[in-house]
Parts: sequence; C-alpha cells; structure tokens
Amino acid sequence: MIIKNKNEVPFEDTKGYNRVIKQIFIGPKDGSNEIIMRYFSVSPGGATPYHKHDFPHLVKIEKGEGIAIDADKKEYKVEKGQLIYIHDNEIHGFKNTSTEAFEFICIVPERGEK
Repeated sequence: MIIKNKNEVPFEDTKGYNRVIKQIFIGPKDGSNEIIMRYFSVSPGGATPYHKHDFPHLVKIEKGEGIAIDADKKEYKVEKGQLIYIHDNEIHGFKNTSTEAFEFICIVPERGEK
C-alpha cells in the first residue's frame, strides 16, 4: 500500500500548457502499471490544449470552477464535485475563466502518461 500527501508530490513538466501545473499522484514509480492518477491545477486565464488521445479519461473537479470543451467546441461550466468521462479519441480541453485556481483529478490508463 502506498499513502501520500498531495503536498509531497513533485510537479511535472507541462510544456504546451498555458498556466497549468500537473502532479502524478500515483503512477509507474509507485508500481501502478495499469492506471495513473494525475492532478491538474489551472491558474486563472490558463487552459489545457484542445486535444485528443487514444485512451479515456476520468475527471473529478476538486476545486473552483472552469470550462470543459467537447469535440463540437461546446463549452460546459464545471465546478467542484462534478465528474466527467472523456471517451477515447474525443477532442477536449479545459480552461479557467474564474479568478481562483481550477483543479481536477484525471485518471488515465498507463499509456496516457507516456
């Protein structure tokens, strides 16, 4: 069993992301070879790239509010406590339009962090 504190997990490289930081809470370094738990914090005015992957995402909004953008570029206001499922190869993105941090957990299969 591995138990961690969020504040002890280092930040990862987020080149290509606008005002976004990422932590890998649980991953291959912990022996998790099938699933990865990541944590993203999007600063006010920040956004993830509008992109797609060949794997699904499970997202849980942990703090603040922001915008989730779907494959049709439709924008949805999302906030703390909401859950999002993003299908394989579905174009998506997130942005923070508020004045506070917008933070979420994102769980992907191991290939999602390669």
